[in-house]
Amino acid sequence: MVPGLIQQRTRRGKTQRVLLAGLFAILAASARADTFGSGPNQFTIDFVTVGNPGNGDDTGLGGGFYSSPAGGVSYFYRMGVTEVPEDWIVKATASGLTNVTAGTFSGLQPATNMTWYEAAAFVNWLNISTGHHAAYDLTFNGGWSMSIWSSAESWQLGGENRYRHKDAYYFLPSEDEWYKAAYHKNDGVTANYWDFPTAGNAVPTAAGAGTTAGSAVYNSATSLPVAVNSDGGLSAYGTRGQGGNVVEWLETAADGINDAGDDQRLIRGGDWRSSEVVLRSSTSAFLEPTVSGFEFGLRIASIPEPSSALLLGSGGLLALARRRRRGPSPA
Repeated sequence: MVPGLIQQRTRRGKTQRVLLAGLFAILAASARADTFGSGPNQFTIDFVTVGNPGNGDDTGLGGGFYSSPAGGVSYFYRMGVTEVPEDWIVKATASGLTNVTAGTFSGLQPATNMTWYEAAAFVNWLNISTGHHAAYDLTFNGGWSMSIWSSAESWQLGGENRYRHKDAYYFLPSEDEWYKAAYHKNDGVTANYWDFPTAGNAVPTAAGAGTTAGSAVYNSATSLPVAVNSDGGLSAYGTRGQGGNVVEWLETAADGINDAGDDQRLIRGGDWRSSEVVLRSSTSAFLEPTVSGFEFGLRIASIPEPSSALLLGSGGLLALARRRRRGPSPA
């Protein structure tokens, strides 16, 4: 619920029921499980809504190997509850996904051994197979490469992002989107962050598997990554496994500019062998987008439709309520 919105009334004293009903419908839809494929190759991705649009960056971070200020996002979006498991890649491949190889693990263990380009190709398949625009301008000619979109085609929410198409519905999370879902305290439009993606500043308990609050799969508590629905406790927004199990590819270039398709890409989160330092909010690294390995996985993000002013947050919705009181817009 957007704080205070329920109290907004017209000059006649009537509650804006239509506006509220529309808002709740949007937020309910944004938290749904999305379905892909069909028959025996059908699978669903569970998302949680990451709210509090307009929150501030976490500015208490250094430079170099450590991140610049991160986490501020000006819009509602959705983050996958879990990492992508191998099962989804297998089913997507049976349903038409091509030139993506995974298979180090199996079933609900995380999909790994995928380059950044292959992770992006899976995201494109999620979009195209459900009638949405591809997120990334990929080309396969014996190997993957990527061009950047024009400014007119590029994502503009929160600043220009020439990797992501403006009409994409599914995408790899940017560093800010990933960081907010992992570390923000979910306490309003604030710049308050936890040190770890388990909703706390205490070092997570190293667990071989399970969903105990404050736990994560790291520090070699297991010899292999575990099922993505059993890799630790939740973040403040309800995501699981953003610390440990496998490292996750992010959309963002290492320099944060996203202006060349072959730039190095950021990775975050650590894997099942990592120390607690790698799970901390202050730690990130980067790799060439052609690199793959059995420790690198991915997570899917999405924006609720419509990806426009309706989801700018409570300020935008209250402005809409005020416009409704004055009468319809000339447009």
